[in-house]
Amino acid sequence: MKLNTTLSGRFATVGFLALLSASCGASGSTPAQRRPIPPAPSSTGVAVPATTTTVAVLVAPVGLIATATNSRVDIYQDPSAPTPRVVLPNPWALNRSAADPIPQVFRVIRKRSDGWVQVELPQRPNGQSGWIPPGEVRLTQTPYRIEVSLSAHHITIFDKTAILYQGPIATGTTATPTPTGSYYLRVLLKSSNPSSVYGPFAFGLSAHSDALTTFSGSDAEIGLHGNNNISALGRSVSHGCIRMDNTAITTLSKILPLGTPVEIRS
Repeated sequence: MKLNTTLSGRFATVGFLALLSASCGASGSTPAQRRPIPPAPSSTGVAVPATTTTVAVLVAPVGLIATATNSRVDIYQDPSAPTPRVVLPNPWALNRSAADPIPQVFRVIRKRSDGWVQVELPQRPNGQSGWIPPGEVRLTQTPYRIEVSLSAHHITIFDKTAILYQGPIATGTTATPTPTGSYYLRVLLKSSNPSSVYGPFAFGLSAHSDALTTFSGSDAEIGLHGNNNISALGRSVSHGCIRMDNTAITTLSKILPLGTPVEIRS
């Protein structure tokens, strides 16, 4: 289906994601120490200092996605840290159930010439980042990106520089606002009841509510989803999630990959 200006959709409501999503925190396993490689001995038996090389650090292009390739992801505060700050399982379990495996994906912020990548972390507080060593992720590029204007109650989805979709959205109330910042699509969910407040599909974001720590017994994560009341679009009525047109979210669920960047502005 070709998107047009009559579509409006993206998945997100704190309640829906809180019921269906697992926490984004560390796995709880003990981090394994990353031992430095000792310098090789010379022919005289005296250790030879390691050669110093220059490492280039580059800002990653918009839409660069890191997908985990191992059974766990070790995330360091910086490449010089001796042990991981966070260890995440891959895949992670939706609702903590092994029947709902979700691949670990991240939005890449920077990359180094030696293979290390700095990624955004789907953890509280919003805006955290860490470094993943070479060999633990596969890098891909998506042409899609999402921009959300809270004041205008409007969403725009780009395919490179072309506008793929524009439409009205519902956002969080003054008491439970939608958090601003740079995030990404972390999980895609299909609703068991397309006529519910969540509509037929929802994308769970890497964002968390700043006003709520829990919702319905789980973490108050932010989502982009459909709705059951088109009159809500253009208004601030949610617990922090972004609601959009059901036809649009259904179409976008078939197009947008996990890791697609989402920029939420005031």
